Amino acid sequence: MTLTQLFLSELDREAPRTRRALEQVPVDRDDWTPHPKSMPLGRLAGLVASMPSWVGLIIEQDELNLTPPPGQGTYQQPPTNTLVSVHDSHVQKAREVLSRTTDEFLMTTNWKLLAGGHVVMNQPRHIVLRDTLNHLAHHRGQLTVYLRLNGRVVPAIYGPSADDQSFA
Repeated sequence: MTLTQLFLSELDREAPRTRRALEQVPVDRDDWTPHPKSMPLGRLAGLVASMPSWVGLIIEQDELNLTPPPGQGTYQQPPTNTLVSVHDSHVQKAREVLSRTTDEFLMTTNWKLLAGGHVVMNQPRHIVLRDTLNHLAHHRGQLTVYLRLNGRVVPAIYGPSADDQSFA
C-alpha cells in the first residue's frame, strides 16, 4: 500500500466520524465557551469542518504564513448552518488532491509553516499530512466535549458513546 492510499483510507474512515460530530453542533451557540481561555464553539466547529482543506494546502502550496501581510490570507469562518456541507466539500477536494500526488513528492518535498516571516516548521509533506489528520482528531475530540456541555448528542467516534451505542 502506498502513502497516498493510506492517507485516502484514513480520510475515508475519519470523515464520516467528523461529519456526525458536526451534525450535532447547535446553530445558536457560536459564541459559547466552556472557559474564558477556550475558543468559541462556532470557531472550533468551523475549524473542524475546514481542516480537511489543509490537505490540499499542504500538497499544492509550499508554505503557509500564519501571520500574512494585511489583506492576504484571511480566514472566513463558515456559518454554523453550513458546517456539514463545508466539511463534505473539503473532504472531496482533499481526496482529489491526494489522488493526484505521489509518494515520492510526499516523502521528498518539504513544507514550511511560517509565523511572522519566521519558519516555525519545515517537514516532509507526509509528516505534515499525518500530523494534520491527528490534529483534526484532537479538535474533533474538543468539539465532542463542547457538544456534551451544550446538551447535544455525542456521536460514536471510535466506539459507543453514552448517547450513541453504535460502533463507529
